[in-house]
Amino acid sequence: MLQDLALTGRLCGALLYYPPGAPEFEAVKPLFMSTEWARAWPYGSAAEVSSFWGGFTQQASEPLADAYQRLFIGPGALAAPPWGSVYLDKESVVFGDSTLALRHWLAARSITSFHPPQEPEDHIGLMVLMAAWLAEQRPAEVDDFLSAHLLPWAPRYLTLLASASGHPFYQAAASLARITLAGWATSREITVPPRTLYR
Repeated sequence: MLQDLALTGRLCGALLYYPPGAPEFEAVKPLFMSTEWARAWPYGSAAEVSSFWGGFTQQASEPLADAYQRLFIGPGALAAPPWGSVYLDKESVVFGDSTLALRHWLAARSITSFHPPQEPEDHIGLMVLMAAWLAEQRPAEVDDFLSAHLLPWAPRYLTLLASASGHPFYQAAASLARITLAGWATSREITVPPRTLYR
């Protein structure tokens, strides 16, 4: 179970965090260019996966790097901002209270490898990668991290990203991540405390 979480977390996290052209992105992209991964993916039904997997190979007029820039960087307003505090904090700000709570959670466990300079720790891609790292290195911490910090807002974000992406690759990536996180919650029997979402 933890091996599945770690593997799928590394793959989904790479799609959602690294820009096209980055070595980490290019290392996993070929996997999704084939059809083999869809049959082996451990989460979601075959019907769910088949409903979007073709988006990874579908041709689009917008270059993939441009779509990443538009969806994750800007400069325009992001249709689905990838930071947790935008959804969990009443003011919908980056580096909000929920980011600080995550920062304290990491510091209390002496986890320092996920503090990139000038990047909020609650970026969706970083947090999915963090879940994978915890599954491998700190398995006792996985459920608390998922229930308190990732699962309260990530499904909402991924739903928004899928509907607003305007690009088949990122629509597929968001849909895959959404069913994967749902699979994590189900397989680990995680109860997510109700939280008010502000976006």
